[in-house]
Amino acid sequence: MKRIGIIAGFGEYPVLLAKFLCQKGYEVFCLGIRDQADARILEYCKDHLWMGFGQFGKAVRYCKKHNITQATMAGGISKQQFHHPWLVWRYLPDWYTIRLFAPHFLFRTKDNTSDSLLLTCVEAFERQGITILPGTDLAPEMLVKHELLTQRRPTKAQWKDIRFGWRISKELGRLDIGQAVTVKDQAVIALEALEGTDECVERSGRLCQGFTMLKLAKPQQDRRFDMPSFGMQTIQSLAVAGGKVLVVEANLTVLVGQQEVIDFANKNGIVIVALIQDDLMREEYAPENTKD
Repeated sequence: MKRIGIIAGFGEYPVLLAKFLCQKGYEVFCLGIRDQADARILEYCKDHLWMGFGQFGKAVRYCKKHNITQATMAGGISKQQFHHPWLVWRYLPDWYTIRLFAPHFLFRTKDNTSDSLLLTCVEAFERQGITILPGTDLAPEMLVKHELLTQRRPTKAQWKDIRFGWRISKELGRLDIGQAVTVKDQAVIALEALEGTDECVERSGRLCQGFTMLKLAKPQQDRRFDMPSFGMQTIQSLAVAGGKVLVVEANLTVLVGQQEVIDFANKNGIVIVALIQDDLMREEYAPENTKD
């Protein structure tokens, strides 16, 4: 059997990915980030290791012990923790981790944007002969297809907001600030940064109702990490905040629990649509596929 390691952060994506890989005949080994990863992933794992943020040396030794030469990164990481005032003492990094992240946190010769930090995480494994693969290459069925997922479709006014917000979201990603933006009446309501998508949505709801949210891949998206994803938590947050449209990028976004998400959106009058860049050339929305 093929062996694969899953470096698991928070959310349901790592759990579902582990399930799919098991069904495909992989032996799955979980390297779960302590206090982040969901313990339900262990149901689909042959073996596991709970690791802290500062234990990349321990993680590499675990992979070598179990003859794991390929791994994938899945799930989110709480970025706020990287700005804890006692970061080093809180996580007690091993020597391998200190050497890797010293340019970020000690010498300040590298920035602490998401891409920069996550690329260093990839290097931590690949320097030791462990290849990091995109999880969506292993389970492409988790990517949302180019279609209208819900019964409702965008109105003309919402379509204008989508075209406007797409450009803003792509620029936000190009600058490596975040992935999500909320807009209404062709004005920016909120931008996602360190706080994450759910708090961005909550803040938008305090400012207005009936807004549109776009969560898109970065123009320079590295498929090995930080792929845009959404599931029940995102759509429930949107409903509570009064959002009415969720736009994602087709073939570049992970959808967790598709039917449950669609049913909830239909019940709450929310539009979910997965687009590609060429769709924005149209003056009106013309769906390729409608869920009746």
